[in-house]
Amino acid sequence: MSARRIFTTPFASVYPLYVQKAERKGRTKADVDEVIRWLTGYDQAGLDRQISARTDFQTFFAEAPRLHPHAALIKGIVCGVRVEDVDDPLMQKIRYLDKLVDELAKGKAMEKILR
Repeated sequence: MSARRIFTTPFASVYPLYVQKAERKGRTKADVDEVIRWLTGYDQAGLDRQISARTDFQTFFAEAPRLHPHAALIKGIVCGVRVEDVDDPLMQKIRYLDKLVDELAKGKAMEKILR
């Protein structure tokens, strides 16, 4: 999947995959929502609206109230790519989200995930 294609992919189509990944490892949908809200600044109603509206990733992040000021502290490798080295700002935000969900699924404590 090219970078362009993920930008236009509806967030709502990937969201269930995040939830499934977390639930397979004993985490909950509420945990996934918490890390998404932490990163993006959405409240639960705002997150639910974005999912129902099927907004794409580009719009999802463009309309996010604010990226968490500590997002730059998210480091590590997702899909063989070091998230802190991603040049495209939108792709980096997507990778931040992927990394948070990975950490959640790996059983990392919520206090450590939400830097």
